[in-house]
Amino acid sequence: MIIPKKSLGQNFLIDKNICKKISKIKNLYNQTIIEIGPGYGNLTDYIIKQKPKKIILIEKDNELNLYLKKKYFNNKRVIIYSQDALRFNYTNFSNYIVISNLPYNISTKLILKLFNYNNFITTIIVMLQKEVAEKFNYKKNKMNKYKFLTNFFTDYKILFHVSPKVFFPKPKVSSSVVIFKMKKVKVRNNLNKFINEIFKNKRKKIINNFKNHNNINNNILNKRVEELNFEELIKLYKFF
Repeated sequence: MIIPKKSLGQNFLIDKNICKKISKIKNLYNQTIIEIGPGYGNLTDYIIKQKPKKIILIEKDNELNLYLKKKYFNNKRVIIYSQDALRFNYTNFSNYIVISNLPYNISTKLILKLFNYNNFITTIIVMLQKEVAEKFNYKKNKMNKYKFLTNFFTDYKILFHVSPKVFFPKPKVSSSVVIFKMKKVKVRNNLNKFINEIFKNKRKKIINNFKNHNNINNNILNKRVEELNFEELIKLYKFF
């Protein structure tokens, strides 16, 4: 058996009921699926049962890559890439669904990367550390850049929580399965600049943190960025 590597953040999903539940969140029939970090292929097996058109597996671990190539040698629907998911070219395919039990050490960074492919991806269904799932949840608590970007690019929902016992090895934290339904939005080149500028001083009031504020409502200007809602931030973005 291939031992999970801590350096790659590997905690393999081994519970068949959870694998089955994830595979049935969305109708996968005749769809193109990209699965990131398939591990032993436990979730992959249940995705295949839903009869997708093709399933692209992205696996960085060389040992697991060889294992998966042997396991799915006779399955023409399965395409395997030995590659880092953070460097993969997601424009190689179109109109596809991303499904993953994401390695915790890259989950936030990877999701933010996937948002940039909102015109290629239709849906993202992933397992996240519970704390990270809440970080993206724009319906709760104070605003942050993750919540803003999630609301900008997607409709987001936490579907259910998962115990550490469904993984090998067991992580020290609970997890959540979430869904991002991608919006087909046009992005101006200055979005990242706006995000970095507006969120760099979270405790400052907008009036002290935003140069072009002549046409902005005083109610917004006298708030801190973490106190703003999504609609107010969009108004700021329009004047940036």
